[in-house]
Amino acid sequence: MLEDSKYYVIKKKAVPEVLLKVLEVQKLLDAEQAKSIQEATETVGISRSSYYKYKDDIFPFHASKKGRNITFVIEVEDQPGVMATVLQVFANYKANILTIHQSIPINGKGVLTVSVDIVDMETDVSAMIESVEKLDNITYVKIIAKE
Repeated sequence: MLEDSKYYVIKKKAVPEVLLKVLEVQKLLDAEQAKSIQEATETVGISRSSYYKYKDDIFPFHASKKGRNITFVIEVEDQPGVMATVLQVFANYKANILTIHQSIPINGKGVLTVSVDIVDMETDVSAMIESVEKLDNITYVKIIAKE
């Protein structure tokens, strides 16, 4: 695979500000809140050349038309009801659960592997991930695949 065709999922706090501003420009244009690229770039405070340089290289995670299925690895503390609480979050966001695998807990920690279909989601994936991360007894949440 060519180096420039790889994709990465990173948290917002690790994304350079100019790239976030490119997303803001695109959002203004999509919502027709700016009449031109010039107006949108001036509104968010970047140059048109920066917008054109990065516009095809960054997009909101939930906006990808290619991806429908996401697989998560979630490390949990070995406590009753943790898996049910995690699955309830996915249900609240109307994600269709495709597969679930729960490992045998070792040293008080277990691993859930959950694959979900996000076609009919009413809320963005970022909010769903944050909701899972904020749950009690969750050590970490990682996306390992997106199709």
